[in-house]
Order: sequence, then structure tokens, then C-alpha cells
Amino acid sequence: MDTVMIEIRRAERNFWAILAAIALSLLFAASAGAQTPCEWKTLKGDINLFVANDLGRNGYYDQKPIAELMGKMADEIGPEAVVAIGDIHHFDGVASVNDPLWMTNYELIYSHPELMISWFPVLGNHEYRGNTQAVLDYSKVSRRWQIENRYYSKTFADDKTGATLRIVFLDTTPLIDGYRQSKRYPDVGKQVVDEQLQWLDTTLKEAKEDWIVVVGHHPIYAETKKDIVEQKDMQRRLLPILHKYNNVSMYVCGHIHNFQHIRKNGDTIDYVVNSAGSLSRKVKPTDGTVFCSPSTGFSVISATKESLSLYMIDNHGVAIHQVKID
Repeated sequence: MDTVMIEIRRAERNFWAILAAIALSLLFAASAGAQTPCEWKTLKGDINLFVANDLGRNGYYDQKPIAELMGKMADEIGPEAVVAIGDIHHFDGVASVNDPLWMTNYELIYSHPELMISWFPVLGNHEYRGNTQAVLDYSKVSRRWQIENRYYSKTFADDKTGATLRIVFLDTTPLIDGYRQSKRYPDVGKQVVDEQLQWLDTTLKEAKEDWIVVVGHHPIYAETKKDIVEQKDMQRRLLPILHKYNNVSMYVCGHIHNFQHIRKNGDTIDYVVNSAGSLSRKVKPTDGTVFCSPSTGFSVISATKESLSLYMIDNHGVAIHQVKID
């Protein structure tokens, strides 16, 4: 009997030891899969911006949870604005400034108090399926929606350190011939490509900020199952201007629905694909890939006088990759 009791007690001890080990393992896994507000604060620079795109799914998939995450992180980081690089509205854009999609894709989703800041958007290809003028005119309805033109630039500065950052916003859909030839995008053919390219050249020539980041919806370089001709059109039209004054640090886009960081040999620009804020896609390395991930999420741009960083944030709030330029 004594021997039996000893074995029973030993089995009990082993059971509780195993249970404790499992509990500790789960606790470690949970802590490894999420960052704390204190860790989020370490991402802060003198100038801070959020980058989000490919959002409009009426709150479904990961859109609403990521919107909540953006609000919580904004509480710690204090971004000055959100850079919204296209496809805020899937699938056929909006019909007017009164379209209900403004509520279900945007206003009621990004409702956290800390996201009641300036949003600087660009048009994506899905906006071009609808009424693009309504996207511009919505600036007259919503105080935080600030798109002054189809392409424009904004300068951000820190008064204490003197750090400066210019974001150059491009309207990339008209730069791609395939969209101009399609009846699904009625407003594309009305845009004059050479006018935008001349504006871009003049803007970069006159830019004197510490850091210049150019953003647009479509990629210049990316791994994708989409038509590679899109990238060829972007490369042909944009690369000569982006390299002309040797002052562009990053080109940041969306459209592909995953995270990618690409560096090409002999090229001084970092090419970044920011993932979808709702529904993402698979990705694999391509020529020049530094990092890639199929996670949904958004990015944080952080600038000081000495460095520029872009942090890729997954849907758990983890900074899974940093693009840093000193």
C-alpha cells in the first residue's frame, strides 16, 4: 500500500509539474507575441507618422482589430498624422461624399480618440473605380481627411531638435498604362501624366528637408502575382526623377497586401511595401528582398535629425522589421 501511495503522489507531482510547465510556456508565448506600451514608446522619434492602406473591408477580416491597435499605439507614440496610401474603399470606390462607405470603411472603424488626427490620403486603383473627385471633396466634410490634390507634399518639423521630414504624395494609378486603357477606371484617362511628373521633379529639386519619403499606392519593386507591367511603367516614369537629386530616402507603397523591404544593388532608395490593414496575401523573397511577411498590419515612420526609421507592425502590435537610414 505504501508503495502504491508513493507512486500515486509521484504521479500527482509529475502532473502538476507538467501543468506548470505548460502554463509557463503559454505565458512566454503570449508575451513573445505582443509588445507592451513601454516597448511601443521606444519606437518614437522627434517626428512620428502612421502608414496605413488597403483598408476598406467594412470592418471585416483584420480591419477593426488593427484599427483598435492603431489607436492604442497612438496613445503611446503620439503620431502627428496618418499617411493613407490608397484603397481606403474596396471595391468600387465611393459614389459621393454621402456614400455610406465613408461610415462603414472609415469613420466608424478608425474611431479611437487618438486617431482623430490629420489623415493624408492618396488615391488607389479601387478609388479610381468610383468617383475620385468625391474622395477629394470629402475633405470639406471630415476635418481629419485632408487630401488637397491628387498629388501634393507635406512637411513635418520638430521645433526642439530642428528635424524635418517631407512626405511626397503621388497619384500612381494614372502612371500605369493598363488602367488608362480600361473602362473600369473612368477618371484615369482624364489625368495628365506629364504634369504630375514635372511637379514631382520641381518638388524634389526644391526640397531641403533632412529626410524625403515618397509615397504612392503602387509599387516600383515588389514580389507579386499582379501584372509585372505595372512595375515596369512605374520604374520607367518615376525612377529617373527619384534618383535625379539623390535626396529620396524611401519609396513606400501598398497595393500588394503584405510587408516587403527591398534594396537594389547600387540604388540609394529603400523600397517598402506596407501591408494591408484588413486582408493580406502570401509573399516570397524576390531580387533585393531584405525582409517580407504575409502579416496584416501598418507601419510607423519615425524621424530624428540623425536617422529615419520605418517600423513594420503586425496585427499583434509587434515591430517585426525596421527599415533604418542614418
